[in-house]
Amino acid sequence: MSRIRPHVRGSRLATAGIAATAATLLAAALSPAADAADGPSRATALANAASAVADHAAGLGLTATQDTSVRDVVVDEDGTQHVRYDRTFRRLPVLGGDFVVHLASDGSYRGADRATTGTVSLASITPRVPAPEAADAALAALRAASRGTTLKQVKAKPHLVVDALHGTPRLAWRTDAVGLDTLGNPVARAVLTDARTGAQIDAWDLIETATGDGASLYGGTVPLETTASGSTYQLKDPTRGNTYTGDAANKTDLCIFGICFSRAPATVFTDADNHWGTGTTADRSSAAVDAQYGTDETWDYYKNVHGRNGIAGDGKGSYNRVHYGSNYNNAFWDDSCFCMTYGDGDGTTFGPLVALDVAGHEMSHGVTSKTAALTYSGESGGLNEATSDILGTMVEWYAGNGADAGDYLIGEKIVRPGFGKAALRFMDKPSKDGNSADYWSSSVGNLDVHYSSGVANHFAYLLAEGSGAKTINGVSYDSPTYNGSTVTGIGRDKVGKIWYRALTVYMTSSTNYKGARTATLNAAKDLYGATSAEYAAVAAAWTAVNVT
Repeated sequence: MSRIRPHVRGSRLATAGIAATAATLLAAALSPAADAADGPSRATALANAASAVADHAAGLGLTATQDTSVRDVVVDEDGTQHVRYDRTFRRLPVLGGDFVVHLASDGSYRGADRATTGTVSLASITPRVPAPEAADAALAALRAASRGTTLKQVKAKPHLVVDALHGTPRLAWRTDAVGLDTLGNPVARAVLTDARTGAQIDAWDLIETATGDGASLYGGTVPLETTASGSTYQLKDPTRGNTYTGDAANKTDLCIFGICFSRAPATVFTDADNHWGTGTTADRSSAAVDAQYGTDETWDYYKNVHGRNGIAGDGKGSYNRVHYGSNYNNAFWDDSCFCMTYGDGDGTTFGPLVALDVAGHEMSHGVTSKTAALTYSGESGGLNEATSDILGTMVEWYAGNGADAGDYLIGEKIVRPGFGKAALRFMDKPSKDGNSADYWSSSVGNLDVHYSSGVANHFAYLLAEGSGAKTINGVSYDSPTYNGSTVTGIGRDKVGKIWYRALTVYMTSSTNYKGARTATLNAAKDLYGATSAEYAAVAAAWTAVNVT
């Protein structure tokens, strides 16, 4: 889904030519509410970053017409701080205006990463193209992307933004267009239109999908934390932010980014004896067991491996809806409800889409939205999808479930013989799915994001396991390289740590494959040193997929 950002406001900037003072920024950062909620280490980072932003406003391209808001804070064990900001111009969101400020442990400024480095300045924020015209254009784009499928209950909601992602900054309409297909399932697309000429700048899907003690469908019998409620138990986990799983009753909804018709229910599953499911689809709670288990393992992976407390890093649990729609062959994460939704599949191509790596994939979209917010288009869109494949795969390995052992196949549990392949995607050689790219080329950004993701997936596999033929956990792999080189892997645990740090500290909304190489090298240097074998392996693995 599109990115919903926390409204933690910074104050209007101004130093020597900009009117606000560092003291104003410090006061905003150290407000009682922020200090009480986030603790002293976060408050210190916010205060240091506020001062640094004020001192280095010119280098960050900030002017008196711009405001900033904090999106995320990362404090390393050694006290190094990284504070991520969004930017507005005359109160309009700036696409590509995000930046990350890096501070030493003593709070001194080390530098910044910016999504775009150009100056954000417009002579006027009055559009020539009226909002209804932008809405009509977006609905036309939505229908075109639906490839002839008849849509119903279509609506569009335009709002003005400054587009700094596509060359010289310009005024644009960002329009979220939504509708229902013939099966009643939601379709949604963001369309970026030049607000002065009416030309379409870009468009991308808003629903990020992966076509992608309980007895589960795929993971055997698994432990579950539940909540006692009178004489019954609720499938709600009080140890993981009250994450819960509900029954969507095979209904669909359309309530995306404030454009609402209805939302399918999420009636919390209950059970009399706290033993859930039968491991078959005949029992509706079996799919719920998988969904809740997937949430548990994803939560634990991010917390225990990366120190992240929940998807948004705020300790709050998301929720799951299972049995969504009629034969719905998909699963998706939706920022607007902070929830995961799973279809039952059609039984021929896919079974219920509640597999562990699908859960890890989709909830990792939520992590991305709260950190780098990689734009879901072009090369950054491929990196967005790859992030979910890579980290979702790490969740599967982390779980150590014998019934669903770790592998480098995406969605292998949900596919049926009618799908024609053993999995949705293959990280060792992505082109085995018939569509994905093994290597970078200048045209890779024109592919669907689920296929351009192949380059990063291939990189991650090579970095973890190395090139050539091998068998891991009973699965055969044979990973080639673009330049015929031999790559030696460093292990999946290190790959997960490098990718997560790159995502949360160095990547921005506009990061492309070349930028991802730089981000992961920076992460490897931070974690293992610039002269380490890990740093050299990152460079070699990118070169092996033609990213130099």
